Amino acid sequence: MAETISSVDIGKRLAEEVNVSLVNGQLPCAIAFKIAKKLKVTPKQVGGTANRLNIRIVNCQLGCFP
Repeated sequence: MAETISSVDIGKRLAEEVNVSLVNGQLPCAIAFKIAKKLKVTPKQVGGTANRLNIRIVNCQLGCFP
C-alpha cells in the first residue's frame, strides 16, 4: 500500500521549509522556486504560504511574486 501525504502534512512541511529558508526575515524568489521543486508543489503554493506567514518574497526576477 502506497503512503499518501495529506494536504495538511504538505502545508506543515511547506511552512517549515519557508521558515528555515529565510534570509534576513524575507524569502528570496530563487529559494521559493527551489522549495517548490523540492516539495513538488507550485510556486504559487509557496507564495500563498509565505503570505499566510506574513513573509515577504524578495528579488523576484519573473514577476511571479509582486
